[in-house]
Amino acid sequence: MRLFQPSSSQPPSPDASGRRGSAFWTRWVQVSTCLLLLALTLPARAHNTPFSYIDLKLKEAGVTASVEAYAVDWAHELPDVDADLLMRPGGAEKQKQRLFDIAVSRFALSSANETLQPELRGITAFADKQRIRLSIYYPWREASAALHVHCQLFPYDTRHRTYLNVYQDSRLTQQTTFEGAVTDLDYKPGSHQTILAVVKQFLVQGVYHIFTGPDHILFIVGLLLLGGTIRQLLKIVTAFTIAHSITLCLATLNILNPPARVIEPMIALSIVFVGVHSMYTRWKHQRDHGIADGEAPALPDARLLFAFGFGFIHGFGFANALHEMELPPAALGWTLLSFNLGVEFGQACIVLTVAPLLAFLHRKSEMIAQRVVTVGSLTVIVAGAFWFVQRVLAG
Repeated sequence: MRLFQPSSSQPPSPDASGRRGSAFWTRWVQVSTCLLLLALTLPARAHNTPFSYIDLKLKEAGVTASVEAYAVDWAHELPDVDADLLMRPGGAEKQKQRLFDIAVSRFALSSANETLQPELRGITAFADKQRIRLSIYYPWREASAALHVHCQLFPYDTRHRTYLNVYQDSRLTQQTTFEGAVTDLDYKPGSHQTILAVVKQFLVQGVYHIFTGPDHILFIVGLLLLGGTIRQLLKIVTAFTIAHSITLCLATLNILNPPARVIEPMIALSIVFVGVHSMYTRWKHQRDHGIADGEAPALPDARLLFAFGFGFIHGFGFANALHEMELPPAALGWTLLSFNLGVEFGQACIVLTVAPLLAFLHRKSEMIAQRVVTVGSLTVIVAGAFWFVQRVLAG
């Protein structure tokens, strides 16, 4: 796949060039207006997939459960209460019985063919995280019997995921995710989850994170719009991968962890940058009558450099997603590795889909291919700019 195809063997006349430029900017305004309307439907944060998490601590006398979720999810189940009310001083405390009833109707433990009876031990609201945590105790008769867990906390949202950590004798022994049709888990006290099971679980989470994060998708697509040889594209994606893997590790291990209110707008700006670069490079190519067939660009591909540079910023974005899950330190190593591998697999799927499609369009019709590149660049620019403004205003 070549970076460009020549548009003409002869330079255009001044009049033709003027008409072409006028038509180009007219199309630019029309398309950008449509894309701006589309962008209004995009979320301020690209990683707004709803989730909750539960810690189960098994003791001889019973099981202590910590159930934590966003206030907006709890409020959805209370028609006369909104999230802001729950976050006010004393707001969650006033609604604790109703919140407790919601939790135990969706989350249940049973052992030895007997449903364990829950007891509310406390409620805590975290204003900085906009989350509410319930502490629930389940006494049981046989600590050695298998424990069955049923969980479907917020079925109104099909995207919702609940991350479960099981501790026995203060050691993490099981991790799992409840989502969609996956609502049950059988746990045998004394058993240990294999490393392969942890890797498989968070490998899927990494892939899921990429495909539910449109900002990362648009950044990668923006890098691919100008095309190039397979070797060029592999270098670009590899540079991005190396950079964001470094900062993902640094942030997850709490060595360097910039706040999300700084990182998220910068990610949006990186998207604008790749879109503008793609648009400008295409315009410059048309102005200079294109590159002859088989001729390589005179300078090294700049995308390699800023893919690496912006990769550091995107790595902090990936880390913010992991931080929100409140992952236990005992499983951090394998969780980090498998999540990162999942992210890379998701990226590879995007590259292997977009790059061949662009190459096919260039072979079939250069005019259509160039229009696709123009619309793609505009999509990247408008979406990135809109996200930037939203994220700055949202703080």
